[in-house]
Amino acid sequence: MPTLNRLRRPLRRPASIAATALAALLAAGCASAAATGSAAMKPGMTMSATPAASSSSSSSSMAGMSMAADPAATNAAYAAAASAGGVNPVPTQVLGVADWQGMKISAEAMTAVPFLIYNGTTMQEVKPPKDVSFHLMVMLTDEQTGVVIPYASVWGTITEGSKTPFDESLWPMISRYMGPHYGNNVVLPGAGTYHLSLLISPPVSARHIEYQDVWLTPHRVNFTFHWNPTS
Repeated sequence: MPTLNRLRRPLRRPASIAATALAALLAAGCASAAATGSAAMKPGMTMSATPAASSSSSSSSMAGMSMAADPAATNAAYAAAASAGGVNPVPTQVLGVADWQGMKISAEAMTAVPFLIYNGTTMQEVKPPKDVSFHLMVMLTDEQTGVVIPYASVWGTITEGSKTPFDESLWPMISRYMGPHYGNNVVLPGAGTYHLSLLISPPVSARHIEYQDVWLTPHRVNFTFHWNPTS
């Protein structure tokens, strides 16, 4: 599980960029929530993914979470927030989906925007670097019910041949648009075919008996995806 020790800067109040970005998200999100029904993600994205573990489709909503009804509106919200932070928008796309003893593991790439780390008393803003490629988001859910599975930890490694441009833990995060998930910003050197490896550690929590025999040891899933920068 990532800790605040990874951040070398002292904790402080978020700068105005966070407020601007979050305001853009809220405005677009409210417009999206007013829409009815749901829309499937459209083709034509800048990345294609070939999951190595499963071909299951990704769910666009989670049980008990209020999600944006229109993926296009969600993309617009993050594009607005990215523009406020000087980051190039990235169409959201599934990089891979796998199953681990009934746990659905879904990895997605989306636009990187500023996020806030709250330690119970203070906040610190984390801005995406100017050369950021995308925000890696991993969602863990019960495959049968769609209920989010919390209290786990996720370590992501991205390689291209002998190079490893990303090898870090993912923050446990919450979002109005994606619900609880694990995420971090990724910087890739350029276009190419990459290998994504996710190490999922068991949820550390009390369990009801239906989960007594699953997710007891770390589990690794692997995906291959093609990255083509949009600019």
